Amino acid sequence: MRKYHTIFMLLVFIAISTRAQEQLLLKDDAVSTALYNNFGIKVAKNQVEIAENNQSILNTGFLPTLTGSAGATYNRDDATIEFPGQFQENGVPRPDVELDKAEAQRYNSGLSLDYTLFDGLGRFYNYKSLKEQYQLSELQARETIENTVLQLLSIYFEVARLSENVNVLKQALEISKDRITRAEYAFEYGQNTKLNILNAQVDVTNDSINLLNAHQQLSNTKRDLNVVLNQNLNDTFKVDTVVVFIPRLQLDDYISLAKDNNVALLQTKKNLLINEYDIKISRSGYLPTIGLNGTYGWNLNQSAASAFFPGTNNETYNFSLGARLTWNLFDGGGTTVRIRNAKIAYENQELLKKQIEIEVDRDILNALDIYENRLNIYAIQEQNVITNQNNFERSKEQFQLGRITSIEFRQAQINLLNAQTNKNLAKYDAKLAELQLLQLTGQLLNVEL
Repeated sequence: MRKYHTIFMLLVFIAISTRAQEQLLLKDDAVSTALYNNFGIKVAKNQVEIAENNQSILNTGFLPTLTGSAGATYNRDDATIEFPGQFQENGVPRPDVELDKAEAQRYNSGLSLDYTLFDGLGRFYNYKSLKEQYQLSELQARETIENTVLQLLSIYFEVARLSENVNVLKQALEISKDRITRAEYAFEYGQNTKLNILNAQVDVTNDSINLLNAHQQLSNTKRDLNVVLNQNLNDTFKVDTVVVFIPRLQLDDYISLAKDNNVALLQTKKNLLINEYDIKISRSGYLPTIGLNGTYGWNLNQSAASAFFPGTNNETYNFSLGARLTWNLFDGGGTTVRIRNAKIAYENQELLKKQIEIEVDRDILNALDIYENRLNIYAIQEQNVITNQNNFERSKEQFQLGRITSIEFRQAQINLLNAQTNKNLAKYDAKLAELQLLQLTGQLLNVEL
C-alpha cells in the first residue's frame, strides 16, 4: 500500500509544482507571439523587404546615371640630346644638350551624365513587373504565415487535448485509489477477499503509469509549441481548452469567396500578370533606344622645358551635350526567340492556373466533407460520454452494494475513460478540419480563433 501511496504523491507533486508555474496561454496570444518570433515568418518578411527594395524607382533605370572621374600623371625625364654632324658658326661641333629632372604633370577631372529617354517601353513594363513581384512576395509571405499558424494551432490543440486527457486520467486514478480504500475496509470486516485489494492495486499501478506517460507526452508537446513560438523550451503554460466552431452559414460565405481569397490562386494570378509583362518587355527589343549624354571636364598639362621649347602650362575646360539613337534592326533573331518563349511561359501559367483552380475546388469540398464528418463524430462521442457516464454511475452503485464484481466495475470505468478521451480527440480533430477549411478559403488569418 505504501508503494501506491508514494506513486500517487509523486503525481500530485508533479501536478502541483507544474501548475504553480503555469500561466494561461490564449490562442490569440500564441499566434501573436509566433508572428513576432517565428524564424520562418521572419525570413518571409525579409523576402518581402527585398522585393520592396527591388520595386523602388532606384531599381528601374528611369533615373539618369552620373559618373565622375579624375586622374593625375607625373613624369620626370633625364635626357641627353646629341647633334651629330652639326656645327656652330665658328666651326665648332654643336655641343650636346643635357636635360636633368625635366618634370611634367597632367591633371584631369570630369563629370559624365547619361539618360535614356526611351528604350522601347522595356523599363516601363519592367517597373510594372517588379510591382507585381513585390505583391507576389507578400502573398508568398502570407502563405508562410498561414502554414505556420496552422502548424501552431495544431500543436496548441494537441496540448489542449493532452491536458484534458491528463485530467481524465487523474480522475481515473482517484477512483482506483478509492477502490483500494474500500476494498481494504471490506476485507477488514470480512466482506470480500484479498483478491479485490490486489485487483485494485493493479488498476492503480496501470492508472499511475498511464498518467505519468500522459504527463511526459504533454511536456514534449509543449516543447514542440515552444519551438514554433521561438521561446525558451522549458517555458510551461496552460492552454485554453474551450473550442468554438464557426456557424455553417458563415463557412458557406467563406467558401463562396474562396476563388478571390485563396492564396495559391492569388499567386497564380500574379504569376500570370508577370508573364504578360515579360512578353511586353521582350517586344521592346524591336524598338529603338533614344538617349541623351553630357560631359564636363577640366584638364591641366604642365610640361617641362625641352631643348627647343620652353615649358608650358595648358589648362582647358570642356563641356559637351549629345543625343543618340540606337536601333538594333536585326539581332540574329534573339528578340523573336525571347518573345516566343515568353508566350509559351504565359500559356503554361494559364494551364497551371486552371489546374490549381480545380485542385482548390476539390480540396475545399474534401475539407468540408471531412469537417462535417468530424463534427458528426464529435456529436456522437459527446452522447457516448453521457451514456458511459450514466453506466459508470450505476455500476458504481451496484459495485458498492456488492452486486457486480470489481472486474465489471473496472470495465465500466475503462469504457468511460475511453469515451472521454475519444471525445477529446474528436473535438480537436473537428476544429483542425475547420482550420484547414479556413486556410483553403483564405480566411485563416481573418477570423477569431
